[in-house]
Amino acid sequence: MKFNLSEFLSLLLVSLLVGSCSSASTKTDEENKPFTLAFGSCNRQLLDQPLWKPIISENPDVWAWLGDNIYADTHDMQEMAAGYSIQFNQPGYQELRQSTRVAGIWDDHDYGINDGGKYYSQKDSSQQLLLDFLEEPASSPRRAQKGAYTVHTFASEGKQVKLFLLDTRYHRDTLSKENGQYVPNQKGTILGDAQWKWLEEALENSDAAINLIASSIQVIPEEHRFEKWANFPQERKRLLDLIQKTHPKGTVLLSGDRHISEISRMTLENGDPLYEITSSGLTHAYTAYSGEPNRYRIGKVIHQLHYGLLQINWQKQIMNFQIKGEDGEPLLKQEIPF
Repeated sequence: MKFNLSEFLSLLLVSLLVGSCSSASTKTDEENKPFTLAFGSCNRQLLDQPLWKPIISENPDVWAWLGDNIYADTHDMQEMAAGYSIQFNQPGYQELRQSTRVAGIWDDHDYGINDGGKYYSQKDSSQQLLLDFLEEPASSPRRAQKGAYTVHTFASEGKQVKLFLLDTRYHRDTLSKENGQYVPNQKGTILGDAQWKWLEEALENSDAAINLIASSIQVIPEEHRFEKWANFPQERKRLLDLIQKTHPKGTVLLSGDRHISEISRMTLENGDPLYEITSSGLTHAYTAYSGEPNRYRIGKVIHQLHYGLLQINWQKQIMNFQIKGEDGEPLLKQEIPF
């Protein structure tokens, strides 16, 4: 066979061009790949858990617990540990853990006492059990600090997402009730001094494209009679003022607790919109829901089993939030540009 140098060089050039185009295409696909966060709350470990299958099918990068990850209203830490063990070994959750990073914070029922705050006597032991469940390393700062708050940073090709997990239990002051309604605590704190200092510094220094602030209880709604930041009016104002002052990019609030899902939207004093996505009802929902006021609500209220989903479209600079049901069907949708 006669060797033809010209033909060889032509074939080599074509091969290099095809390889280069393929590599560039692969890199572009990776850069434009959406970041996916699934989230939810209110998960009773002894009930059926039908949502793990559709959640896993979303192929999320991160699963975020927003509180009431188990129900263990107890002062007995062995009983609480047993509840966490049941949930940790639940087959659907085990499957999720194999492919998805897990993050999370607590609310009252996994803290250890209904509507509990800083006077719960087992809060330090309970915090360690939460961190065990979340597989937090022994060297983690969360192991040594007072309170389970933290921030996670997720980055892909230089695109950063920060997830701030607020602890609304460990330092929270007490509330009293009159005629079944909480009496607003005008001077009390939810976060405590150390957590406030941490949050202020973290938001001031964040250069992430997306900043998600997760609170186990709702921040924006003011009118319902259940737990909410509005029960501590000065704390709520302080948080909203901090968001306005630090102006972190792509800020959205996430919350749980309510056994419903709804989307709230308010306008800050500087004119910026602020959204809150509430997702609460992994194993049991407020099926008897018949309506409640929320002047900030946009869209309808979901009161069946559901989970939350965020997909970030980097190319279009849009956050696509969805609330999905047992079959993965969309029940609520909200697009938020960033």
